[in-house]
Amino acid sequence: MTEEIVVTFPENLKVEAKVKEFTIVTDQPEKSGGDSSAPSPFGLFTASIATCAGYFALKFCRARKLNTDGMQLVLRYAWDDKEKRYPHMEVELKLPEEFPDKYREAIVRSMDQCVVKKHILEPPSFSIRVSPDDN
Repeated sequence: MTEEIVVTFPENLKVEAKVKEFTIVTDQPEKSGGDSSAPSPFGLFTASIATCAGYFALKFCRARKLNTDGMQLVLRYAWDDKEKRYPHMEVELKLPEEFPDKYREAIVRSMDQCVVKKHILEPPSFSIRVSPDDN
């Protein structure tokens, strides 16, 4: 089944994506000419990695009826001026104090199942075109 996201351009540098019944809004920082009214596309990209890993951690805990009160996930990344990119991202899961030691390695393996991260490690092919297409 083919999925489709439709993108529109409402004003200034805002870009909206219609994903099923949801509208996701992005904007650029003021320093880039935007209004800083929403996360940038890269902010959503990094948030998708963090929330995907978080989902797998939560699913792991729920399956084992483990308490998640106070559990928090943090994604860290730093810009490399030389490479002009973020060369490394670190996901840290802060567990509740009473989290059983026997599940620590297993929850890391669970978070490693993140589908977003898998698509980065094994990227899809892309084709980009404009329409109308003469072919």
